[in-house]
Amino acid sequence: MVSLSGSRRLAPLALLAPLLAAAPARAEIEPGDLTLTVTAERNGNAAPFAREMVLLRIHGLYRQQILLEEVVQPTLANFSWTQLGRDGWSKARLPDGQVGLAFDRTIAIFPHHAGDFTLEPFIHRLTVNDAGTRRVVDVRSEPISFPVARWTQGSGGPDAKEPWWLPARDVTVTDSWSPDPETVKLGETTRRIVTVEAQGMVAEGLPPRPVMRTRGILTFAGPVTRETIITPSGPVARATYQWDVRPGVPEVIPLEAISIPWFDTVSRTMRETEIPARQIGGGLVDRDGGLAPPQGASPLVAAAAGLAAFGLGLVLLGFGPGGTRLRLPASRRRALKRAAEAGDPAAFRAEVSGAMQAEPELAAIWRADPEMAARLAALDRAVYAPSGGAAPDLADLARRLGRGRRIRPAAAPASRLKPLDGPA
Repeated sequence: MVSLSGSRRLAPLALLAPLLAAAPARAEIEPGDLTLTVTAERNGNAAPFAREMVLLRIHGLYRQQILLEEVVQPTLANFSWTQLGRDGWSKARLPDGQVGLAFDRTIAIFPHHAGDFTLEPFIHRLTVNDAGTRRVVDVRSEPISFPVARWTQGSGGPDAKEPWWLPARDVTVTDSWSPDPETVKLGETTRRIVTVEAQGMVAEGLPPRPVMRTRGILTFAGPVTRETIITPSGPVARATYQWDVRPGVPEVIPLEAISIPWFDTVSRTMRETEIPARQIGGGLVDRDGGLAPPQGASPLVAAAAGLAAFGLGLVLLGFGPGGTRLRLPASRRRALKRAAEAGDPAAFRAEVSGAMQAEPELAAIWRADPEMAARLAALDRAVYAPSGGAAPDLADLARRLGRGRRIRPAAAPASRLKPLDGPA
């Protein structure tokens, strides 16, 4: 867990200058001129379990002009913590109508174990202009009682070695293959990319790469990437796992679903999601026999069939008049349809993220389409904006995303050489 500590700042003063100019100088500091509050946002208004994230919202409200500032944080000996985003400074309208300064910082804390704890006061050390004199003032928050509950349910929990303890507001899984595993034959390789996205936690809390083993396949694990996306409503953690899969037998190989249990921090219950089951091979018939000319065909028929196949190959490669046609795999289209039918914008957004990662050319086409970009932006607001928003028509968006798109080849540049037989 990365920890960021407060320090005495000089650089922010240039950024605060317009705000400071708007705040009137006061002759002396009066009670209530400088206040600092720390609020713990407990999930479901319940005591958290060990390793469950709780957000601390630190808010200062100041009438005085501030020249320097430094946040002095308590030790938090029984917690891991990380600061989410940068400090915020803004104008604030005070109860008496005057304009002051507001300071905001958000910290995510993770208790190590169960027990009754107290969060000691945070201190905002301010250098203020007190009647023309520089003065250092320590503004303290109130201590906070912080109980951490013990796990009493039958299985799982933060102290169990298995399964992985995953407390979050919501968890979505996206599964993509390239090419489709049902089309892969003996000796060929397909790449599987699984993205796990959890709302209300940081990326370090997501589970390690799942184990994918079954008889008849060779798997080569790729890199694991993790990122924490900071949103106004809290962090969103994302981990991407990758495997290269190669069948070792000619038969159809079933891959069982991989279960991912997680703790719903809103309903305070255990839930479960899964990486879906798939099969390798067996999806397509052997096309070689279907394209071969029939026995006894004349040389002219065989030559015509060969030219037709050659022309079809050029079209598929983008050299024909139609260009290259791109479309999401059937499995991805089905996943988008399921999320739309469930009316779940968060799950739908996770499927879109996986599609963009697996199909970057299609993602570029969607972003370049103003209507599609507007629909995706509305989806992001519905999922990530603090006040939410109206989600677009998910069924219609799934249909639009599932449509094939054609990339037309660029026109060849005109030749500067004159024809050998004279002007055309």
